[in-house]
Amino acid sequence: MIYADNAATTALSEHALEKMMPYLKETYGNPSSTYIFGQKAKEAIETSRETIAKIFCAKPSEITFTSCGSEADNQALFTAARLGLKVGKKHIISTKIEHHAVLNTLKELEKEGFKITLLDVDESGIVNPEKIRDSICDDTCLVSVMYANNEIGTIQPINKIGAICHEKNVLFHTDAVQAAGHIKIDVNNDNIDLLSISAHKFHGPKGIGALYARNGIELSPVIFGGAQERGKRAGTENVAAIVGMAAALKESYDNLEAYTKTLIPLRDKLIGELCKIPGSKLNGDKNLRLPGNVNLSFKGVEGEELLLLLDKAGIAASSGAACASGSLEPSHVLKAIGCPDDMIRGALRLTIDTDISEKDTEYMAETVRTVITKLRH
Repeated sequence: MIYADNAATTALSEHALEKMMPYLKETYGNPSSTYIFGQKAKEAIETSRETIAKIFCAKPSEITFTSCGSEADNQALFTAARLGLKVGKKHIISTKIEHHAVLNTLKELEKEGFKITLLDVDESGIVNPEKIRDSICDDTCLVSVMYANNEIGTIQPINKIGAICHEKNVLFHTDAVQAAGHIKIDVNNDNIDLLSISAHKFHGPKGIGALYARNGIELSPVIFGGAQERGKRAGTENVAAIVGMAAALKESYDNLEAYTKTLIPLRDKLIGELCKIPGSKLNGDKNLRLPGNVNLSFKGVEGEELLLLLDKAGIAASSGAACASGSLEPSHVLKAIGCPDDMIRGALRLTIDTDISEKDTEYMAETVRTVITKLRH
């Protein structure tokens, strides 16, 4: 089986698993306990916090652990909204291609009286920073733009957007769930105030994420209870998962240059071969995209059927369309970049990693070609 759905989740790295095991079997004490058994667990958490902070050029005190990227997104947006409310600001700017963890949170804030502006993106999925500048007003408390898109892999001009936000004295949040571990991120250079990550996107365990919040930003809890995470996120910490996340992130960043050098040629080769199929269309920017992201639409095919036949052929992939409540809903991302409806239905996302060989890419390209020809007939 060729696994080509790494944007959905990645395999847990052996290195991360090895680092986690002592905190699952031996040092399993509650990190809030005062005795040595618990304090060893607490020490592991703080060491992991330091590791993650260093990778993003942040301070350990700026990292708060969450259960996932969605929770981190929620806390970032609710925090900025509450801070805005204190000074009478109730306007938030985002884009039409954000993850639903952001979009659905914005819908909730809209119910609370916040005005939400969702900006258009161009046909490559990139938002123009000047559109953000023009949309900021005296009432704006937050701009939230994802670092890289989960469907089409497009990387946004985060540095420019952040600079505009700081110039206008507006908080800037980025959902970096797809970007972290795959491209270099410097929260200072990129002018980022709030940043969300999730471990299982870079070979860490599922069920653990983190939120970076620049010092001076008072986080609003979304989970209430004990005083864990400096009172900003209640609940007993998942020590093993936190250790695994830090280990996986460091491993990813230590190997980032080799990862990029290996993956981009394979990605481009696969895109090139799939673009030779008649009635195909590349979704997302050709160059400003994540190293392992391949997303194309094919005219005259249905995504569900395409995925089923690829699965039978030993390829695990995903579609640009999501299945909800038994009905096929068009991808909001592909709609936003102007992809025609008949092409949206035939979208295919292949997200590869370094375990993929050149022979694998050749097999995937040939299999996709064969399956599409079959479906069209």
